[in-house]
Amino acid sequence: MKTAKLLYGAAYYDEYLPVDRIETDMEMIKKAGMNVIRIAESTWSTWEPQEGVFDFTHLHRMLSCSKKHDIQVIVGTPTYAVPTWLARKYPDIITETHDGPGRYGHRQNMDIAHPMYLKHAERIIRRLMEEVQPYDHVIGFQLDNETKSYDTCSSYAQKKFVDYVRTLFHDDLSLLNEAWGLDYWSNRINSWEDFPDVRGTINASLGAEYHKFQRKLVSEFLAWQSGIVQEYARPEQFITQNFDFDWRGYSFGLQPEVDQWDAAKPLTVAGCDIYHPSAQDLTGKEIAFGGAIARSLKKDNYLVLETEAQGNHGWLSYPGQLRLQAFSHLANGANCVEYWHWHSIHNAIESYWKGVLSHNLKENATYRETCRIGADFAAYSTHLVNLKKRCSAAILLDNASLDALQWFPIPDGPAYNDVFRWVFDALYEMNVECDILSAEDDIDLFSQYRLLITPALYSVSDRLANALKDYVQAGGTLLSTFKTAVADKMLKIYHDDLPHGLTEVFGMTYDQFTDAVQVGLQANVAKPAPSEKISSKTAAEAQTESSAVDMTKLVSQPCASEPKQDVSNHCVHNWMELLLPGTAETLAFYDHTHWGSHAAITGNRFGQGYAAYLGCYTDGDVLKKLLSFLCEKAGVAREEAVYPLIVKRGINDLQKEITYYFNYSEEPQETIYHGADARVLLAGQDSPHGGNSAAPNEIPTALVKEGDRLSLSRWDFLILEEV
Repeated sequence: MKTAKLLYGAAYYDEYLPVDRIETDMEMIKKAGMNVIRIAESTWSTWEPQEGVFDFTHLHRMLSCSKKHDIQVIVGTPTYAVPTWLARKYPDIITETHDGPGRYGHRQNMDIAHPMYLKHAERIIRRLMEEVQPYDHVIGFQLDNETKSYDTCSSYAQKKFVDYVRTLFHDDLSLLNEAWGLDYWSNRINSWEDFPDVRGTINASLGAEYHKFQRKLVSEFLAWQSGIVQEYARPEQFITQNFDFDWRGYSFGLQPEVDQWDAAKPLTVAGCDIYHPSAQDLTGKEIAFGGAIARSLKKDNYLVLETEAQGNHGWLSYPGQLRLQAFSHLANGANCVEYWHWHSIHNAIESYWKGVLSHNLKENATYRETCRIGADFAAYSTHLVNLKKRCSAAILLDNASLDALQWFPIPDGPAYNDVFRWVFDALYEMNVECDILSAEDDIDLFSQYRLLITPALYSVSDRLANALKDYVQAGGTLLSTFKTAVADKMLKIYHDDLPHGLTEVFGMTYDQFTDAVQVGLQANVAKPAPSEKISSKTAAEAQTESSAVDMTKLVSQPCASEPKQDVSNHCVHNWMELLLPGTAETLAFYDHTHWGSHAAITGNRFGQGYAAYLGCYTDGDVLKKLLSFLCEKAGVAREEAVYPLIVKRGINDLQKEITYYFNYSEEPQETIYHGADARVLLAGQDSPHGGNSAAPNEIPTALVKEGDRLSLSRWDFLILEEV
């Protein structure tokens, strides 16, 4: 969705404030250059204090005052936290989970399948929409907030699940029992009336299917809300959702609880929240991966509906970092940056999740930096809004594979999102921008990319395997990691050679694996392990062809992240698959007394393309070496610079290339510019290229040409526009 200008603002909660200061706040918001606030998503009990009794005083105060100050508004439906009267009247609205019955108090603990919850949620949504309709400065609506199933295992949800399963298997129990292997431990279901409580299952197929069903509940819930909101919304008003990500104390990876591609279908524009470490720990990686996923949901620009201003304990940004962060979001394709939240809360669980203003509600250093960002956004909006990315590489993500590694984790090893971030972060540090694709929804898009990467793609349907085969056959370059193509979509392990359906593509197979203890890698100097011929080219023929990647330089030295040990090269960790090359060339063998005859990394020419398989979890140095080789083979362009100097590119509405340079470090950085003549659009505060925020229509004219040296100070940035 295109927007006319960059949106900049914060969540605002008049109902939380200890004093009446709405006029002061709106004046300060306007002074900061903010043009949008987000309201209403958290306070059902304020709008409906008792059943059928409504009080929208705070809502109208916020809408009226924001209109007076020419500030646009995004209104959220207040359904992600239920009022006390509703929990008292229907105690089972507080859902049962795998951990047992819930208790009132927390948000997001209700059963979204409960008919009375849905009845009352619909009523408050409709009443809210009626109240909002007269205000023409309301530009859009947010459905719920960070929506999930909240692990509902209620009787309502489980009954719906049985109906779902009966449809899935055409009411045929024999098909169900075969697909899930329920003969094991006498788990066979011989009557629909005997369908067990899902919370006790030891069967991964059943358990993962229920988790998939829970994700389906989320998609249905958001589609249901969208339908209601559309009855009231004007054509120009958008509908969004604030998607979040896997949480490790900050945004980390693919959200396990939501199929976000499916859930985004009824939305006009994707929205998300992105939180990350700050100060000395700021890397930009979370901003990049979160943006890549959000951008990929609708294949369009997106809205950052929440990000940190001061944030949680330890997240206070160094001077200049808040500005660096704001433009980092734009560089990934965001059209909106909103802070959670405007004012710090004075009570309850998030009292120390600080907003733009501290608890004294006065101007501070953070506020003053937001003022500068607001001025920048206003001055350069025409040049930076609606940035379109053109990525040649993509990463394929899959919720079913994530479920699989939760059911069958690598002992003491990486979870699914660790493998995803291992790959994504390596590309990021190499300055290779990428899109994120869904294994369920984006199969038809493979041909758009020169390089496709599948991290731990455990679950592979025949359709997906054939699509990957066709992709490589037609000239694509594929990299798959360990734990690829092990099981079908119901997590039943295939009984043929692994990786299922792809042995010809990769030119290798394997049937054994183990943990990696004091294991390194060695270059292609050992003889391959004997294996059967996989295709027309013999293993011997394949091995006589020289490898295009020189692993010797890498494996002859200890991996950078390893401590000094007697054994020089322990760069393989936790997991290793003993690969048996057929037509594949061996890029690296295991450096191990007993496993040294086995391939660790292979590459295979198949059709017009190339497929590499990484059979172990390695240090980042190894992964980057392999990715560098594959990028070159695939024709994926790389920047000269590497992390902590990050480069991002896109095309603006003026059909000009915009190039962002970010220095995510304490140390000054330099690089050489490569590209068409460009002008300096905006430079960071300490940059030798200038530093003052320009007033509107006062765009700098300094030119940058091929071969010019660019210098960035610490935590600095530089934005260029093609002339």
